Amino acid sequence: MVILKQPDEIDKARASNRIVAEVLNVLREKVKPGVTTRELDKIAEGVTEKRRAKPAFKGYRGYPFSLCTSVNEEVVHGMPSNRILVEGDIIGLDFGIYHQGLYGDAAITLPVGKIGEQAANLMQVTEQSLYSAINQVCAGNRLGDISAAVQETVEAAGYSIVRDFVGHGVGKSLHEDPQIPNFGKKGRGIELKKGMILAIEPMVNAGQYKVKILSDGWTVITADGSLSAHFEHSVAITDNGPEILSKLN
Repeated sequence: MVILKQPDEIDKARASNRIVAEVLNVLREKVKPGVTTRELDKIAEGVTEKRRAKPAFKGYRGYPFSLCTSVNEEVVHGMPSNRILVEGDIIGLDFGIYHQGLYGDAAITLPVGKIGEQAANLMQVTEQSLYSAINQVCAGNRLGDISAAVQETVEAAGYSIVRDFVGHGVGKSLHEDPQIPNFGKKGRGIELKKGMILAIEPMVNAGQYKVKILSDGWTVITADGSLSAHFEHSVAITDNGPEILSKLN
């Protein structure tokens, strides 16, 4: 069941997502060669604690960390560790919090120092596909309009869409209906309505779309070892169209 949020709930979701954006902004400055992914997790948790919020992922279905850190061929749900980032890596940072009864959720992929042309282009196309999708988040449109916008942008650039993991509604729960595939056809699916908050999150591979889960039960990697990028925003449908809640103005 899709939960439509009232104006006061949108306000609370806006506040929650602002904290997420602040944390990711801090992490953006900390990602560099020599840092470990566990150090990034501790930084994220520390900033969240100062904001008097609760990390959304820690303890969720047994996940032991506050941040997901996915490096290179890791698609999503990479677990922080003593792994040291090196020049040329790319890292996806997925983060969420719970504050005043509402969840916030967003993700970015960042370069570690100087990166290669393929990695830079993959990141650019993935982020572009997110904003193409956000442009479709308007009352009266269909869910498939969002999905098709991602797919068209990504495949036009020669990359592939991960099919096993999707975006989702967000708000009172971390994961709500509807599920939002990053592939589909325009005009299909449920009608978008004012009050929806959608976490749109393209996951894009430089190679084939197939993925597999490592033995830790969490880390998702590309099956062919190719690079992967991930961007996500939580977006509210308002009278004025889409409002990106997880972005600092």
